[in-house]
Amino acid sequence: MKHNLAKHHRRSVRLPGYDYTSPGAYFVTICVQDRECLLGQIVDGEMKLSDYGRMTTETWLWLADHHPFVSHDAWVVMPNHIHGIIMIEPDTPSVGAVREPPLLPQSPAYPGKRKPLGRLVGAFKTVSTKRINQVRGTPGLQFWQRNYYEHIIRDEADLAHIREYIVSNPQKWELDQLHPDNPSKW
Repeated sequence: MKHNLAKHHRRSVRLPGYDYTSPGAYFVTICVQDRECLLGQIVDGEMKLSDYGRMTTETWLWLADHHPFVSHDAWVVMPNHIHGIIMIEPDTPSVGAVREPPLLPQSPAYPGKRKPLGRLVGAFKTVSTKRINQVRGTPGLQFWQRNYYEHIIRDEADLAHIREYIVSNPQKWELDQLHPDNPSKW
């Protein structure tokens, strides 16, 4: 079957011309394929992780351990998605910076070079999918949806609002647009 550009073209949700390797804060949402609730369940407003949810958590933390220019802010694993703030740190901390970048070797695949946000999300998806599929006995099966949502956090008010959204997300699960019983806007 020939590739039909008009039929198969995916509109990018990324900001045209923006350098996604730039230091800053980025809010991302990554959904499980077909939005299946495989990562756990919400019980009394609290997320109870499944084994796949624990692997997702471990891989999310691995991302910052593996890439010295990455740190995490608020994040939460939900039944069928993960919300998180990825911080891409400056090479040299600015005066009054909250924390210095960790003194770890650069990623072996990209020595001395930062990965853009999309490559970081891709690394998270690849590593977590391989781990989950190994346990599921489903090698090669897609676990995460192809794309992801991202938002460049522009100021402290935006950061505070997104942090609150992430932290309160489990208590509002029944109203969440990604809840399987709710019509999706995505």
